[in-house]
Amino acid sequence: MGNNIEAIIFDLDGTMWNALDGIHKTWNQVVAKHSEYRKEPITFEELQGCLGLPMTEIAARLFPGTTTEQQQVLMDECCAKENAYLAEYGGILYPKLEDTLMELKKKYKLFVVSNCQPGYIESFIKAHKLEKCFDDIECWGNNLLPKGENNKLIMKRNNVTRAVYVGDTAGDEESAQVAGIPFIFAKYGFGKAKAPHYILEEFSNLPALMEQIC
Repeated sequence: MGNNIEAIIFDLDGTMWNALDGIHKTWNQVVAKHSEYRKEPITFEELQGCLGLPMTEIAARLFPGTTTEQQQVLMDECCAKENAYLAEYGGILYPKLEDTLMELKKKYKLFVVSNCQPGYIESFIKAHKLEKCFDDIECWGNNLLPKGENNKLIMKRNNVTRAVYVGDTAGDEESAQVAGIPFIFAKYGFGKAKAPHYILEEFSNLPALMEQIC
């Protein structure tokens, strides 16, 4: 492939951090106020099963029997509370995240593309003071585009033709295929992959893995 990878595009949940505790806590605060739509709290397992899905699909799963409009209202409320909480308290970063990102930054442009709501990536960056690490971000909530299209969009916007995508789910793998770029599977994350190009055992191994790719 030659020494020519220009950029690394990252998924967020299960790849760079675990924010499940904060999401679980804030969403159930909202659910408790809307017993007409859902009687019992959201379980941790339910929430984990939703990771990586677009917000509309998550809403349909968590609030069956409600209208699309009701789901939208509930998710907007959940997301607003979640973003505010995570911007202040953050989540659990995978080991040596910032040091690893800063090392990678010396050689590559770094992007984040996620299926999340607007403000979620920003909350991650703000809480952990990672503004200096990333060149650009994009998400489903900004434009309702699937992750693969947003991978293409962020590459085009930043004049990048050769990138890799790092993620932890089959959906992430598919998004890399859509964008025509290699997929690095974050094995330590939440999901599974079918036939990744490369496997990342822990986040801090990424600079060494990139040397093999490039």
